[in-house]
Amino acid sequence: MYSLNYAPELTGVGKYSGELVETLREHGGEAAVVTAQPYYPGWRIFDGFRNRYAIDRTRPGITVYRCPLYVPARPSGIKRLIHHASFVAATLPVMARLLLWRPDVIWMVEPSLMCAPIALVAGRLVGAKCWLHVQDYEVDAAFGLGLVKSAWLKRLALGAERWLMRRFDVVSSISTKMVERAKTKGVDSRKLVTLPNWVDIAEPRNDRLGNRYRKELGLAAGTKVCLYAGNMGQKQGLEVLADAARRLARRADICFVFCGEGSGRPALVEHCAGLRNVTFLPLQPAHTFAELLDCADVHLLPQRASVADLVMPSKLAGMLASGRPIVAIAEEGTDVCTVASQCGVAVAPGDRDAFAAAIEALIDEPELASRCGMRGRQYAIANLDRRHVMERFVNSLVQLCGS
Repeated sequence: MYSLNYAPELTGVGKYSGELVETLREHGGEAAVVTAQPYYPGWRIFDGFRNRYAIDRTRPGITVYRCPLYVPARPSGIKRLIHHASFVAATLPVMARLLLWRPDVIWMVEPSLMCAPIALVAGRLVGAKCWLHVQDYEVDAAFGLGLVKSAWLKRLALGAERWLMRRFDVVSSISTKMVERAKTKGVDSRKLVTLPNWVDIAEPRNDRLGNRYRKELGLAAGTKVCLYAGNMGQKQGLEVLADAARRLARRADICFVFCGEGSGRPALVEHCAGLRNVTFLPLQPAHTFAELLDCADVHLLPQRASVADLVMPSKLAGMLASGRPIVAIAEEGTDVCTVASQCGVAVAPGDRDAFAAAIEALIDEPELASRCGMRGRQYAIANLDRRHVMERFVNSLVQLCGS
């Protein structure tokens, strides 16, 4: 596996890359992981790790090669490019060394697409199949969010992306729309695989009074919780959360809990200044995250219109599995809109009145909220159960290798 992010990162790409490698090990496979020192979503190297080369063999059958990289405290467009380039440069000697291991498959995760040339060359040199798994269309997202604005650079980057993607043996992504986008970039449909971000299906805990988070927050029995839990970055459009909390501050029975880390958190804290109905929590450990989701009465899923079909929020799977309704900002026709419309309310980007009104409607109509939440859970069981997704991954891997 060639992935910028990996366990022990708790959110996003790192979480899923780590769990995927564990699944491979459980099926008798061996894996070498080339990754960075963990830094996401707080954009700082984790405590207990040092920003230098390191090898970790604590898990049988898995060798993790960690490489140093530049981690900007406040990531911008140019700083992100340097961040990715520093990782690619640092991985060159490690990837060269691993050629002697002669892997059967090189599994590369986007981001970072900058790794693609190295992955493809390494694959050709040792006769390995090359599999590209797209978690984010980072090139499209960078220009869609305005992080990079040069027209000539956009043409160059999109052309390079198309050329590289077409040369992988398999290209997978996490939603139907994102797989369709790969096809529009010239990838042969026979190479495409849908591999959604999964969730461990556990029964939701409906004991509101016994929920540890409600106890820790000192919430009264009748208080309704509107929860956002996940990465706080630039793709999320988090300012709408502060706006909703401000509009509903008149409701003493509604509180907002915003949990996570990321480059967008300081701005969100600033937007919420003076709001007594808002509580911030740091990113929570994996073993209590399901209980955090269960404390919600309504889940909140903001997203910028400019990245609507370029990313699929990984936090959506946990929301659905919790059996609670969702209020999402999503453009019509996107995967998020399709799912959210069945399991809650989908609001058009920019319509802050409708976002706050949808939250209030679900709070005030508990039967509707319950029906939406159960439809979401049924969707998660049918489509996002970790066992089923991993079975699809293993079968595709066996088919690719021919054994």
